[in-house]
Amino acid sequence: MGIRSVAVIGAGTMGAGIAQVCAQAGWHTNLYDAFAEGLERGMNTIDAFWDKGIARGKTTADQKAAWAANLHAVSDMHEAVKDADLVIEAVPEIPDLKHKIFAELGSMTKEDCILGTNTSSLSIADIAAASGRPEKVIGMHFFNPVPIMKLLELIKHDSCSEETTRAATAAGEAMGKTTILVKDVPGFATSRLGVVLGNEAIRMLADGVASAKDIDTAMVLGYKHPMGPLALTDLVGLDVRRDILLNLKKSFNDDSYTPHPLLEKLIEEGRLGKKSGKGIYDWSSGSAEETELPE
Repeated sequence: MGIRSVAVIGAGTMGAGIAQVCAQAGWHTNLYDAFAEGLERGMNTIDAFWDKGIARGKTTADQKAAWAANLHAVSDMHEAVKDADLVIEAVPEIPDLKHKIFAELGSMTKEDCILGTNTSSLSIADIAAASGRPEKVIGMHFFNPVPIMKLLELIKHDSCSEETTRAATAAGEAMGKTTILVKDVPGFATSRLGVVLGNEAIRMLADGVASAKDIDTAMVLGYKHPMGPLALTDLVGLDVRRDILLNLKKSFNDDSYTPHPLLEKLIEEGRLGKKSGKGIYDWSSGSAEETELPE
């Protein structure tokens, strides 16, 4: 099927980024959020990203105007999704919330609409079952920042049709992404590896092995990672990383996935990473600066 119209559910960091690349792909793109302030913030984030691109000479004003014409803020979910060929959900990692949304999408969208979920660790099969048409549901796991990161992890559960997989692959390629296809197992391929590395880096930091900057530099220069695991944890969100670890711990009945106490303490203090201004690093200056950590 050819995609002409897309709806994105959730206008947070990931949802706004997904809506941006969809608009840039030339599709009519509706961005929906249950909260008016969240929707406004998401639209402003996209606008600021484009303006920054113009300032850096990577984007032209004409390009921005063309992309902006494709992007629409919609405050009613049914209105946002009713004509969509593809819907991508990007709400918080709360199973009941995702199941509720997919139950609604099952009745609100066209019969041939592809339903994607951006979950980073939850069961795609469980989410798909809630929709009433699981053959049309597939995991579409993007990476932050979405307009820059080239990977799209597609997760195929047992009831997902080949047609849906092909359509999601083609959509990813149209967004400029390289796609990989993985089985519907806890943590998929990327989250399972990423959170373990991040949790171990936090353990090393708490044990005084090295400073946060030096741990990150070791992985950037020693292993050619584009970003160190501690800075990446701040970018993804400490709460998001913690929730993935807890899901893996429960799914595999394995205590090795237990979030490190330092991670829990930072979250308790409201230090969720870049989005809150401080996490492992202090981001108030716009870049990662080392700061004191809780005892």
